[in-house]
Amino acid sequence: QPETTARRYTSCMPLNEKQRRHLRGVAHPLSPIIMIGNAGLTDSVVAETARALLDHELIKVKVRGAERDARDQVLRQLAVRSGSELVHRIGHVGILYKAHPKLRRVQLPAD
Repeated sequence: QPETTARRYTSCMPLNEKQRRHLRGVAHPLSPIIMIGNAGLTDSVVAETARALLDHELIKVKVRGAERDARDQVLRQLAVRSGSELVHRIGHVGILYKAHPKLRRVQLPAD
């Protein structure tokens, strides 16, 4: 069920480096709104991430208590399952972006 909700609106196109830099700058002052703990990547976390992306377009996700490779894997899986783009990861925090289908809040620079 959560995956169908996440896939209702199309995933974003791949971002170029200029757009990634812009999104990193916009995301800098944001606080993580999704926390992934010991339970890992559950359906409810994916559903909440999809809802947060629909509301905000650009969010930070914090992954706790995992090795570096495990954090990378969890963030990549979350991006795929939520239909978003993993913009950047530093430490325990990843930045996800997904353009809203109708109301764009974050303006991306042109190529």
